[in-house]
Amino acid sequence: MEARVNFQEKGQGALKVLFSMGGYLKKSTIGHQLLELVNFRVSQINGCAYCLDMHSKDLRAMGETEQRLYGVSAWRETPYYSERERAAFAWAEAVTHCHVSEEVFQEVSNHFTEEEMIDLTFSVNNINNWNRLNIAFQTVPGDYRVGQFG
Repeated sequence: MEARVNFQEKGQGALKVLFSMGGYLKKSTIGHQLLELVNFRVSQINGCAYCLDMHSKDLRAMGETEQRLYGVSAWRETPYYSERERAAFAWAEAVTHCHVSEEVFQEVSNHFTEEEMIDLTFSVNNINNWNRLNIAFQTVPGDYRVGQFG
């Protein structure tokens, strides 16, 4: 199956914005591995096979365990994640669903600085953009290589 449109080739001008956001987020004090876990969780919610393939490979390369990867979709019921990671997952889900409760806001505030909350929100929005592009243009998963996009 071939993608309808190869937006990664044809949309270079527009994609510069998303790539620059990714570059900015790599410098965040949140930590690259946690942001990748958030990307993985949001991609699960959105059903983006391409992004799940990409972020699972990146996370494994960072040393993430299979147990933790498999448990992300059920993070509330598993003991594998820190309180900070749990707060990030709750925030990612709330922002993705466009409904941030006071409880979730307070929880994330307990674990992240205001700047980190902004970065986390931009990260969630960024992966939602990528998910929607890959789903809309039916980007075929499987051939991503770790570090392929810098």
